[in-house]
Amino acid sequence: MHILVLQHERVEHPGVFRHFLKEDGHTWEAIELDEGEALPDNTEGFDALWVMGGPMDTWQEDIHPWLKDEKAFIRKAVAEEGIPYLGVCLGHQLLAEALGGTVGPAKTPEVGVLDVHLTEAGASGVFFDGLPEKFDCLQWHSAEVTALPEGAQVLATSPDCAVQAMKWETRAYSVQFHVEIESDTVQNWNNIPEYAGALDKVIGPDAAREVEVTCAARMEAFNEVAERIYINWLQATSRAG
Repeated sequence: MHILVLQHERVEHPGVFRHFLKEDGHTWEAIELDEGEALPDNTEGFDALWVMGGPMDTWQEDIHPWLKDEKAFIRKAVAEEGIPYLGVCLGHQLLAEALGGTVGPAKTPEVGVLDVHLTEAGASGVFFDGLPEKFDCLQWHSAEVTALPEGAQVLATSPDCAVQAMKWETRAYSVQFHVEIESDTVQNWNNIPEYAGALDKVIGPDAAREVEVTCAARMEAFNEVAERIYINWLQATSRAG
């Protein structure tokens, strides 16, 4: 496969997924939208579309005018071209909004290592196959999907965020949480002012160090979850093809 990856911060890339892709002989090409790199006209030449996270919000089109074009691109790619999709955090929210759902400020921002729970649809489907009905992961968001697009299913949830994972039709999957993290992820993301501010506000002083230590202790488990989701995504989207 050759995957088109839309990024919104250079350090917010596919993370540990890069190693899985390389091992399997897949390639990927990133477009750094926040740095002014242009979207292609279509997804011709690509076998999938991945959209990563970022510190901006989906509604900040006045500050980041490329968001409007990105949403239109996602809608065309997913709804018209039927390309397999994987969205993470902002990429999850952008998918929902591009397909007619809504995104808004979270009533309770989630930052830190927290649990997510599979719904009945999630526990019985392919995307989370082989994973427990409850597992922990890194959360770092102050916005959430507040209304699903038509045709979407919730695959995972949490007490403070109803839509932690979503499936749309047969080939588009997205998660609010982060499974792609590596040993340097927290340190890199904490250099982004919006993320550092969220950490301090929700957790308190020295929050980055606390989250970094917690993630380091759980890194092996996090990477195992990431690999399972990666394998499942490949299987789910190929079956749908």
